[in-house]
Amino acid sequence: MSTAAQVLAIVIAVILGSVFVMESFLYRHPKLYPLFLTKPGDLDAVRMWSINMGFYNLTTALALVIGVVLARSGHVPQGEALVAFTAAQHVFMAVVLVASERRLWLNALMEGIPAAVLLILVLS
Repeated sequence: MSTAAQVLAIVIAVILGSVFVMESFLYRHPKLYPLFLTKPGDLDAVRMWSINMGFYNLTTALALVIGVVLARSGHVPQGEALVAFTAAQHVFMAVVLVASERRLWLNALMEGIPAAVLLILVLS
């Protein structure tokens, strides 16, 4: 796996870690309402969704880190497979996000474009 792919995988993992914190612990903060399309009256209803999505993003971040660690420790095919799968998963989820809620097109681009670049880097 190239150095560029490894660096991008770690950058995406850090971003996903930040999203984990926002979705699981800070989703009630008014500054995040536009990002998640929520309103104060919705917060109790979206609590379970938000926390679960946060932990989903945490496990995805960990998968990227583990993939890089595997590749750097001599298990290159396994590391590349884990990173490629995780990147492909996020490209797919970005498409689902924009298809299910067009107002989240920017969120979908922020999720999908780096993941697509990572996938290309790993597969090339």
